[in-house]
Amino acid sequence: MSKKILFLYFLLIALLVSCQESTSIKPITSDLVNNLRASAYPLVTVDPYFGAWSFADNLYDDPVRHWTGKDFSLIGAIRVDGETYRFLGTENLPLKPVLPTANEEKWEGAYTLQQPKNDRWLSLDFNDSDWTKGQAAFGTDNEPNLATSWNTKDIWVRRTFDLPEDLQDKTIFLKYSHDDNFELYINGTKVIDTGYAWKYNALEELSDEIKATLKKGKNVIAAHCHNRTGGGHVDFGLFEKETNKEAFTQPAVQKSANVLPTQTFYTFECGPVELDVIFTAPLLMDDLDLLSRPVNYLTYQVRSSDGQQHDVQIYLETTPQWAVNSDNQPVDFERIERDGWTYLKTGTQEQPVLQKKGDDLRIDWGYFYMAGASTPATGAEFGDYWQAKKTFVETGKVTTTPTDSLSANMTQEMSVLSYTADLGKVSDKTKSGYVLLGYDDLYSIQYFEKNLPAYWKQDGQVDIFQAFKQAADGYASIMDRCARFNEEMMAEAKEAGGDKYAELCALVYRQAISAHKLLKDTDGNLLFLSKENNSNGCIGTVDLSYPSSPLFLIYNPELVKGLMNHIFYYSESGKWTKPFAAHDVGTYPLANGQVYGEDMPIEESGNMLIMTAALAAVEGNADYAAKHWETLTTWTDYLVKEGLDPANQLCTDDFAGHLAHNANLSIKAIMGIAGYSKLADMLGKKDVAGKYLQAAKDMAVEWERMANDGDHYKLTFNRTGTWSQKYNLIWDKLLDIYIFDPEIARKEIAYYLTQQNTYGLPLDSRKTYTKSDWIMWTAVLAENPEDFYALVDPVYKYANETTSRVPLSDWHETVDGTQVGFKARSVVGAYFIKMLEEKLSSENK
Repeated sequence: MSKKILFLYFLLIALLVSCQESTSIKPITSDLVNNLRASAYPLVTVDPYFGAWSFADNLYDDPVRHWTGKDFSLIGAIRVDGETYRFLGTENLPLKPVLPTANEEKWEGAYTLQQPKNDRWLSLDFNDSDWTKGQAAFGTDNEPNLATSWNTKDIWVRRTFDLPEDLQDKTIFLKYSHDDNFELYINGTKVIDTGYAWKYNALEELSDEIKATLKKGKNVIAAHCHNRTGGGHVDFGLFEKETNKEAFTQPAVQKSANVLPTQTFYTFECGPVELDVIFTAPLLMDDLDLLSRPVNYLTYQVRSSDGQQHDVQIYLETTPQWAVNSDNQPVDFERIERDGWTYLKTGTQEQPVLQKKGDDLRIDWGYFYMAGASTPATGAEFGDYWQAKKTFVETGKVTTTPTDSLSANMTQEMSVLSYTADLGKVSDKTKSGYVLLGYDDLYSIQYFEKNLPAYWKQDGQVDIFQAFKQAADGYASIMDRCARFNEEMMAEAKEAGGDKYAELCALVYRQAISAHKLLKDTDGNLLFLSKENNSNGCIGTVDLSYPSSPLFLIYNPELVKGLMNHIFYYSESGKWTKPFAAHDVGTYPLANGQVYGEDMPIEESGNMLIMTAALAAVEGNADYAAKHWETLTTWTDYLVKEGLDPANQLCTDDFAGHLAHNANLSIKAIMGIAGYSKLADMLGKKDVAGKYLQAAKDMAVEWERMANDGDHYKLTFNRTGTWSQKYNLIWDKLLDIYIFDPEIARKEIAYYLTQQNTYGLPLDSRKTYTKSDWIMWTAVLAENPEDFYALVDPVYKYANETTSRVPLSDWHETVDGTQVGFKARSVVGAYFIKMLEEKLSSENK
């Protein structure tokens, strides 16, 4: 071999080694430890549509899921010296429809709104010819997949169908959606009886007894739904689960899971190597471009644990499930090479931009991207679900599959987006790399009939590839910024409320932010619109903004304006003409006006006034209030007239039903008036300030008289022997107003400490369930740390021990720690109120 050829040979080897090692980056480390076992671990958290969680203790014990529980498949494996270990997700193909729900296709059933005379309607031989025929889903306005409207308290539905074969040898699931009380029978045998609950796309594996009734030929499913309040909904079907082949049969051994404010760290033992997996969502509120950017990081870090070198390859995989609402929607694929990165892109063929609205929905427009650096040591390819894994197990690589040979139908043949990295010989020196997961939703929200893009697009100046490039170019600095924020936030939380409080705040930080979408309206005003996840799907709901506001008051008051701008616009544009604040501006993602069936006049007006006053306290001026003074005055006058002794109205705790003479709601009205007085004073309107402050003081005195019940204060003014958390009272303390006698809070705290259960203080005397956001506010009323800890520690115990494995529910049972309803909601931003107290008290000194 000539010297020239030899030189070129070694040069090529050097370049290949350089390219291979270029995938390695500075390792991410943290000395912070969160001992809290999360009810669900945040992995990817951007907005209500683009997000993924692990619902299990071990990252490899359950499929990665959207907050709704729908599979957002994300699988990871590591190959060490030819041995493969799965560390992320599970192999879990979609269920195949046997009897589709309305989510897959409209189906016809017979229904009646009149109670049947006996139970014969459950049987196959019942003659339902005089029942009305209609298509599913059956529901009230704004329910998903609605085809047949139903606006009474009860509906009875029969669905007869033919089976081409018996199902007893198959794994069959019933999928059902309901709101509220729901009973379902298969061939006359009861399968479901929910009690008071509402669920969408719930799954129930059928027992052998039930499957034995599902014979070839005619069968019937019969259901009854009773709607107690709010929306009503009925849909159901049968699905088959295929037997999994399992390519990655051997799991790694998880050594730790650690939730920090912007990152979730996992460490695994994979034979003779140790693996770190870090999910980073850079939700830093001092940088709105970064906060809004729809790109998250998945970092992997590998090192030898036995002093030897080992050959290591990494495999990461997603599916088009991230870009669909339902697995039956046909999808497209595109592989793009750009700026040294390979992008695997997928989305629905239909692209129904902003055509669906509702709660239990995933996005089915726009495009999901998985991106990895293009080097000789890495690969990003599409492939068959099983073949891609099999090839990696055998070779440590994946083969190229042309996009035109991929199946568009996921329920028939699943295709995957896969990324591999050959780390070569790994010693005790850590080798690292990362992939980017991103989503371009094209348009995010329809705002009063106009489709708006997300904030990060900067009015069309930034496209998704620029967003990815910014994410990649800024990787090192963003990781450093996230690390600093994690440390600072947890230190401040610990200083304010102790170790357990800090760990709770770390858990809920990403949940609270990612339940919103950040945009600008056509005039450039910030919109930070929440979605009522797992509640009713409303957008921009005021009584979600109210509890979540402490988090945003601390870290960026501009976001608090974004929580309120749409409500002020709604009134000031003349689109909302009532003398109190609206409840919402639509059903996510359509913000075209209130859809909630009943107003909450005192609740929402008080919320808006208190938030505006809190904003002014944080900013040190009332400039924002001045822009909306006429509207604020209208709402305040309403509270002066109606707020002291509320009529039979709903409040934010609407799940508990209507309540007249609500003592806690009265406090909200009084604090709203007092907040308005404080704003007037800051604006130099001394006469106005004095007038309304006196009104609030007079109402506070009268409140104490009406609510006093000896050693505590009543739930309602007209019912002795009742009690409730007076969490609205916290603003008297935080806003430094003090119009209520301090003895009221002292008496209440002392009483609450006698009413606690294992997992917290009940919301009031009616039930044993609670709202943890309100417990955190109530705890801040305490005058000494011991009482604060006594109220907060059971909330920590609930989060740490609950068997309800969902993104933290704010509505749980205090007796057994189970979820009653709600999950993944923004209201957990309320947990930061103790830190807000520290911020306001330091600024007032």
